[in-house]
Amino acid sequence: MPTTPPAVRQAPTERTFHGDTVTDEFSWLADKENPDTIAYLEAENAWTKRATAHLEGLRSTIFEEIKGRTQETDLSVPQRKGGYWYYTRTVEGKQYGIQCRVAAGPDEVDPPATGDGAPLPGEEVLLDGNELAEGKKFFALGTFDVTPDGTRLAYSVDFDGDERFVLKVKDLRTGETFADEVPDTFYGSAWSADGSTLFYITVDDAWRPWRVWRHTVGQPAADDVIVYEEADERFWVGVELSRSEKFIVIDANSKVTSEVRVIAADNPTAGPAVIRERVQGVEYSIEHHGHRFLILHNENAEDFALAYTSVDNPGDWVELIPHTPGTRLEAVDAFQRHLVVSLRRDGLTGLRVITDGSTDSYDMEFPEPLYSVGLSNNPEYDTNLVRISYTSMVTPDSVYDVDLITRAMVLRKRKAVLGDFDPDAYEQFREWAVADDGTRVPISIVARKGTPRNGTAPLLLYGYGSYEISMDPYFSIARLSLLDRGMVYAIAHVRGGGEMGRRWYEDGKMLTKKNTFTDFVACARSLVRSSWTSPERIVARGGSAGGLLMGAVANLAPDAFAGIVAQVPFVDPLTSILDPSLPLTVTEWEEWGNPLENADVYAYMKSYSPYENVAKLKYPAILAVTSINDTRVLYHEPAKWIARLRATAPDGTYLLKTEMGAGHGGPSGRYDSWKEEAFVTAWILDTVGLA
Repeated sequence: MPTTPPAVRQAPTERTFHGDTVTDEFSWLADKENPDTIAYLEAENAWTKRATAHLEGLRSTIFEEIKGRTQETDLSVPQRKGGYWYYTRTVEGKQYGIQCRVAAGPDEVDPPATGDGAPLPGEEVLLDGNELAEGKKFFALGTFDVTPDGTRLAYSVDFDGDERFVLKVKDLRTGETFADEVPDTFYGSAWSADGSTLFYITVDDAWRPWRVWRHTVGQPAADDVIVYEEADERFWVGVELSRSEKFIVIDANSKVTSEVRVIAADNPTAGPAVIRERVQGVEYSIEHHGHRFLILHNENAEDFALAYTSVDNPGDWVELIPHTPGTRLEAVDAFQRHLVVSLRRDGLTGLRVITDGSTDSYDMEFPEPLYSVGLSNNPEYDTNLVRISYTSMVTPDSVYDVDLITRAMVLRKRKAVLGDFDPDAYEQFREWAVADDGTRVPISIVARKGTPRNGTAPLLLYGYGSYEISMDPYFSIARLSLLDRGMVYAIAHVRGGGEMGRRWYEDGKMLTKKNTFTDFVACARSLVRSSWTSPERIVARGGSAGGLLMGAVANLAPDAFAGIVAQVPFVDPLTSILDPSLPLTVTEWEEWGNPLENADVYAYMKSYSPYENVAKLKYPAILAVTSINDTRVLYHEPAKWIARLRATAPDGTYLLKTEMGAGHGGPSGRYDSWKEEAFVTAWILDTVGLA
């Protein structure tokens, strides 16, 4: 077992952009085929194991806490589609879910009772992830798509974690899998009305989803036809079947622009018809509803508006819900007699119900001051019932069925938390920090009742702040292991996310990206001023683009934190965004800017890039976690970052942990994921003195 961190050789390379020459002494780590790279990553893993060996008992305890609070044999609330109830089961001791269905009676409205999670009478197993994953280090299910008549299943599998799937089709009448599998596909698929034809997606050399293909079941994949190809490298494509099962919907999106095409599901060989040609800066999506397409758009409507156009002759957009600044319309779901609009206002999510053919509408109401609510999977078009998901920082994940006519809300299931869990033992709060420019930034907080407010409590502060993705309040079984040891948990809803509407996002991207980082620091300092904690007792945590946030605040305000957890962190963004051959780079230019073409963008990104700005500072303890097969944030970004931290500020404590057989989401099995969470939780507790 090593007694010191591994040595890493420096092999300086230079790059010059816009007259600026930069030296990168660790660029060789980007070569995954180099045995020296693998040896270094394995040496770092060995050092991390040695440096955290004293936490082995605590990790085991936390893992058992997570496991002991989880109902391992469980069953999701069955969801009706056509003549079946579909659901997922988990079994104690098994890593992966089992996809199942049972036949539904013609007038059956209420789902079968899930009981103790045992198989339902008459169960048909469609896919068993445990069987598919047997002998594999990693397993992920991509597409899971049943034909409208319920006779065929399209599914795809990934055994490496690189999000490249093998697509297969199973005959649900015989249980046989067709021979015509398709390699190297991406997420997303859509069936024709008769189930004879399957649409799917492949990626280009930069791993950008760019082609939609048409496959005839039973025919070789070599005979498949390209239905749509997106030539503009800023755009990616998706495909799905409308809820009405009338249209195949092909959407092309960049970060700021959209274009949608449709194909009649009963005429799958027809060419796709465009709903409206793309206009730079205009985003829109469609939902089929009878004689019209509903259009959710941001044309002259920053927080989006809802319109419609004719199915038979798409043209002008007729206003249905006008733009209301401060109320961000996020999605519309159409049912035969109702629309449900997903929205957010004042930092909280919401659902608005509109009765078709009238002006009647209402917003669903919920009792807690902090919560997250959204539509669940609702495949049936002709229904008056919708399923919603609800959670808060003290309420476990809950599934409700809502009658859209009577407004009655029936709780179908609340996630079981075993042991002595009592939701009344915890309390949640919404506080506001004030950023450097005077902007008020919301913070969601949860703590065990009785936690002192005198600055002595340790606190974990989580942040993300990119892509208009919102980190809404949510419940976590694993988090209880922190709260029950006296730790406070807080989410900083920083700019760059979508919590406060589109403007919140716009003010945290491109040349305003630094607002994300200064907002997070403002939240940390506000929590100290309000006596929740003290700087030496705060650990910050974030992943992916939230890992960029972690790296940036480490340079910006190292004195504000005792420790930082950066998971699959985007800590070398300038190098990546300068290389258009890398996955996702060109599509990201409308998020971060294009430093290749714009000297101002280059200088701005260089000024905040964590890797570029490592300095001889007193850094907090840092734990970086990554995966070697990650295609979204390549493993070498955190590997280089940790190496430079050690070389530049050698007095700090820096650990790198690399999953050697996983992707962006880390380990795939649920027990392996719990072990990973226990590892991180134990490190956090140790960092604040609670180990």
